[in-house]
Amino acid sequence: MVGSGTTHPQPRIPLIELLAISGSLRAASTNSALIAALAANAPAGCRITIHDGLGRLPIFNPDDEGERTPPEAARLIEAVTRSDGVIVSCPEYAHGVPGGMKNALDWLVSRDAAVGKPAMLVHASARSLYARAALAEIMRTMSFAMYDETLEIALLGKKRAEMEAILGANRPAMRDAVQGFAGFIGGL
Repeated sequence: MVGSGTTHPQPRIPLIELLAISGSLRAASTNSALIAALAANAPAGCRITIHDGLGRLPIFNPDDEGERTPPEAARLIEAVTRSDGVIVSCPEYAHGVPGGMKNALDWLVSRDAAVGKPAMLVHASARSLYARAALAEIMRTMSFAMYDETLEIALLGKKRAEMEAILGANRPAMRDAVQGFAGFIGGL
């Protein structure tokens, strides 16, 4: 009935909580810049939280699991567990995954946090083909539900102002990629 003065509440769309992790510890990391840009440009209905504790994680030791889990490792495990999905941007070092990123994944290996957790890889360099393949293999082996689409924005070797311009020009692509990942999560 039009004009009845009665309003019906709109159904609440659940917020999709994503955790973003840069596999680089470098202060001027292009991977971290990409993750930050994704968080700043998240589409409606998505919130991206950046995990910045990679460099504080102790080296994984199976003897330190359970009640002995170090606080920083427990924070990572809890953040992955609470998230609806994980986005990872990782550089390539010597044709492989950097030790810090692999260490973080090692802390998740024997936990349920990764099992069935949707994950998306994004890339700040076209040259990280070995690390991409290795990271995808590691994460699939850990039972992450890998989203097949990837986002690549070439930032490697760019100065800060140039990076910001490239990221600004790619806002629609970033929103579309995250929206596609959100759709993947919703379809699982």
